[in-house]
Amino acid sequence: SPVPPTILATLITSLHARPPQLLPLSFPPVLLASTFLNLYSYTTDSAGITAAWSGLYLLLARRRKPEHMMQKFGTRGIVRGATMGVCGINVLAGGWVYATGEKADEGVSVR
Repeated sequence: SPVPPTILATLITSLHARPPQLLPLSFPPVLLASTFLNLYSYTTDSAGITAAWSGLYLLLARRRKPEHMMQKFGTRGIVRGATMGVCGINVLAGGWVYATGEKADEGVSVR
């Protein structure tokens, strides 16, 4: 489904657009490209790209620790938690689909 990478790109953009942070903002274009691939029937490849980039963002996001308790349960903290949750689901589901899925051109012999 193209929905999870699109939701993740939206959440990442909402967290890192103000003030602009270039490294985290490099993730949404790749996730939206993965959505484009999914819509054009490259579902296995799209799942692999989504899983890999979601895992990279999850590693990047886990480095930051909120200093106060209110930062965990404020609006940004809730959005950050939702983003990390969607990343985790994408890593598990996308990794499973990529590992067990068939590519479209595997059954065709090339001469």
